[in-house]
This record gives sequence, structure tokens and C-alpha cells, in this order.
Amino acid sequence: MGIVNRLAAFGTALALTLAAQSAAADLPLEQSLALAFSAEREAMRGVSSSLVSRATTPFDNPADILRYDASYLMEMPQSNDTPVQCLAEAIYHEARGEDVYGQFAVAEVILNRVDLPNYPDSVCGVVHQNAEHLNACQFSYACNGRSREMVEPSARRLANAIAQIMLSGAPRELTDGATHFHTTGVRPRWAQSFHRTAQFGSHLFYREPVRLTLN
Repeated sequence: MGIVNRLAAFGTALALTLAAQSAAADLPLEQSLALAFSAEREAMRGVSSSLVSRATTPFDNPADILRYDASYLMEMPQSNDTPVQCLAEAIYHEARGEDVYGQFAVAEVILNRVDLPNYPDSVCGVVHQNAEHLNACQFSYACNGRSREMVEPSARRLANAIAQIMLSGAPRELTDGATHFHTTGVRPRWAQSFHRTAQFGSHLFYREPVRLTLN
């Protein structure tokens, strides 16, 4: 579901508020205001704060509102830049079965790791960390002995577009700083001590605990 469609919920909330205001037109002023405000609060409960922010904040780039629209992403020109290729590869192999939001969420995890001192400081470094160790790397596809080739054209194109957008500096607003994820089909030991921040499809996202060092 694209961001344009998700804005429908915001429109519904506004419509309910306007209807309440119309119905209150014949009431005394204080009662009219109370009814209108009550209807507005009730309608807005179903609208997330991030969606309200995106709907009411001007965009420096008009294309930002289409970030989660799969049809728009599929029309983007493809990039051969190395960081884009590495990020697209991870999105493709780790999350191509998820919707657009799930794929963006995986990209967020990788970029969050790049920003942390205990991980490699490049996208390719994070994606291929410990890839030389069979079945013992950070992202299983990178060291399971199988081909890393992206053979599904549509999924490859979508992953490339998502990688471009995230590497251009798009907000990481889906996973609340997550650094790890796993599917619902497994239960890694580390998940017991990490804070779960989000779920998209069959992928659960976590933020690792802050480690404090004493000098």
C-alpha cells in the first residue's frame, strides 16, 4: 500500500471532524465546540503521529511523498553505484518477499549499523561482514554458499530503487533505530535481551542494548 493510499485514513479523520462540526451548527456555541473537539480527538486516535507529520510537513522534494509507492519505485532509473548495489543485494535476498515497508525496514537496519562504531563504516562492509565464514556471517545469504545473483528482475529493480532512496538520506522512520532483525520462523538467542521495535510481515526488528564502557 503506497503512502498516497495511507493518507486516506487522515482524510477520513478530517471528514469525521467536519461532519461533527456541521451537526453542531445549530447548538449553542459551547456545546458546538465541545462536540467538534470530541469528534476530532476520536477520529485522530486512528492516525499515527508519523503519518500526521508526513501529511502536514512541506516536502523539500515532492517525490518524498511517493517513497513507499511501489509503482513509483519501479519507474525509477537504476543505479550501478557500488553502495547501492550492496544495499539492494541485501534488500533483495533478505526481504524481497515482504511489501515495500518491510524492504525499507531492512535497509534501515543496515544503514543504522553503518552509523555505529562496532560495525563496518560502509554499506558493503556491513552487508558482507564475516561473509568468509560459512553460515556464520551477519546476513545469512552472504555466507550460505549460494549465489548472490539477483535473478528476479522486478524484485531487483524494486530493491535498487529502495537502496537509492535510503542512501540519498531519506528518513529512517520505520524501525526506531533497529540494528537486528529475524523472521518469525526462528528464535535467535539474542532476541531475548534486545528491544523489539517493529514488525513488518514476517520480519521482527530489534534495537540492541546500549553498551557502556568504564575507563
